[in-house]
Amino acid sequence: MNLLERTIHPSERIAIFIDGANLYSAAKGLAFDIDYRKLLDEFRQHGRLVRAYYYTALVEDQDFSPIRPLVDWLDYNGYTLVTKPAREYTDATGRRRFKGDMDVEIAVDMLQMAPALDHIFLFSGDGDFVPAVEAVQRKGVRVSVVSTIKSNPPMAADDLRRTADAFLDLGDLASLIGRPARERAMADARHEADYEDGR
Repeated sequence: MNLLERTIHPSERIAIFIDGANLYSAAKGLAFDIDYRKLLDEFRQHGRLVRAYYYTALVEDQDFSPIRPLVDWLDYNGYTLVTKPAREYTDATGRRRFKGDMDVEIAVDMLQMAPALDHIFLFSGDGDFVPAVEAVQRKGVRVSVVSTIKSNPPMAADDLRRTADAFLDLGDLASLIGRPARERAMADARHEADYEDGR
């Protein structure tokens, strides 16, 4: 029995709320990539998946955004995309930076969806979600937080872990919803090519 089987009751109506930037940082800290098709399949297999939300800020007026192919794929493959323009600012060293916090959008959607759900999976370790989690719990919905304390630094706030009904460490889900980081896969491919060439 895997971790999701132990956490989800088969009859539960569930929804996934993914803080895209937070999940990306957590997975990067654990050196693996999320396989979003496997993630959706796992949750559909163990419960009654009502909705899977993915939240991210997008940089407008950019010729190529590295996240655009992922966002387009998610949009066509079972995820509900919630995006907004990232705000540009200049940091203390004079470099252009972008900021796009999606906390309010996630909190509002969790509260709006709560009456139709039994169990929410929040993919974020941000402690700012504590009041939203408590509000959803008061409506009778269980909340499981998915983040990690195995990265350095840990990505999950202690108060969020304590507030949640369950905490699932992303590192423990890697075999279910992950694939090796691209760099490692490319290094392995190079190694295999070298091996085949007899080097």
